[in-house]
Amino acid sequence: MSNPAQRANKLFVQTFGTTADDLYLAPGRVNLIGEHTDYNDGFVLPAAINFHTIIAVKRRDDDTFRAVSDAFPGEIKEWRFGLEGKMNPSDSWINYLKGFTAAMSAAGLPAKGLDLSIVGNVPLGAGLSSSAALEIAFGTAVNDCSQLRLSPLAVAQMAQRGENQYVGCACGIMDQMISALGEQDHALLIDCEDLDSQPVHIPDSLSLIIVNSNVQRGLVDSEYNLRREQCESVADHFGVESLRHVDLAQLESAKLALSDVSYRRARHVLTENRRTQNASHALEAGNIAKLSKLMAQSHASMRDDFEITVPEIDTLVELISEVIGDRGGVRMTGGGFGGCVVALVDHELTDAVVEAIESQYSEKTGIEATVYLCSASAGAARVDEEVY
Repeated sequence: MSNPAQRANKLFVQTFGTTADDLYLAPGRVNLIGEHTDYNDGFVLPAAINFHTIIAVKRRDDDTFRAVSDAFPGEIKEWRFGLEGKMNPSDSWINYLKGFTAAMSAAGLPAKGLDLSIVGNVPLGAGLSSSAALEIAFGTAVNDCSQLRLSPLAVAQMAQRGENQYVGCACGIMDQMISALGEQDHALLIDCEDLDSQPVHIPDSLSLIIVNSNVQRGLVDSEYNLRREQCESVADHFGVESLRHVDLAQLESAKLALSDVSYRRARHVLTENRRTQNASHALEAGNIAKLSKLMAQSHASMRDDFEITVPEIDTLVELISEVIGDRGGVRMTGGGFGGCVVALVDHELTDAVVEAIESQYSEKTGIEATVYLCSASAGAARVDEEVY
């Protein structure tokens, strides 16, 4: 099969009858630790992965955008800059692009139109941020082609604003930031309050494994927004903007004044922030036994305090944990209610992990898992077909 860059160019020619000017790429991501902390102004530790969205573009002289996706070949979506109109829920993929241009227009930024074709290999519906990869690839293309000179962080912020205000998902900044700013062979410790970020090297001795449980994430949108509201209610109780400004001692002192659910939701966020910072130090130092313990604690907190795991996800974590012991870490990753687990595993145990999943997961759950052997990738960029 041709690579995604070749497919993007081929789709462009088939759709628009001419060749594209440039190709832009942005990666999906996996979060190693730090779940549901980003919208609480906390800490996260994601890595961009070597699965990408690629967009072939040709500049236009007007303000019209025309887009086609390989998921719907022959179906051209068209809109004008600043005249995006009401988002149609049935146009899910194009809304991320229209949300970006609407956010740009609202911020007073200009943009020239583009014809574009979109292909990608970020698994859809797995919690690996195919949507952020789409937003950031598009945003990087618009930024470059319209010569706006926005920083990668500013592109990420614009994409988040578009998703929040126009698509209707109250996401944090993590997904867009890591897709825009990822570094090869590194995770990124992000402080979601001041948007400071610090690369954290992933030891060469570790394999990055993502396992899709193939449990459909049907509750994720409503439950995600509910968890956010629960966290905000605790922050309101303390009179602060976010849970970032509450410490564990304060939370414990207010336990009787909060509902049990609110208390446990906040406890997850506060302890997860501490675990995430500690995990970044452990990873940088190559202290895999400590990382293993922190990832296990993170999973238990998501299961018991934040209540976002499902039995199949717990089964996967248990299977992998039995194989790797303290020679790696494993936990659920993403919004929850299905999706994926992430594991950092000693290279020597990679085959044993895959074998355990293939031989036991289906037997225990009746579902076949999908295993992705990944590497940490660089962030969004303009690319040449020859070097992709």
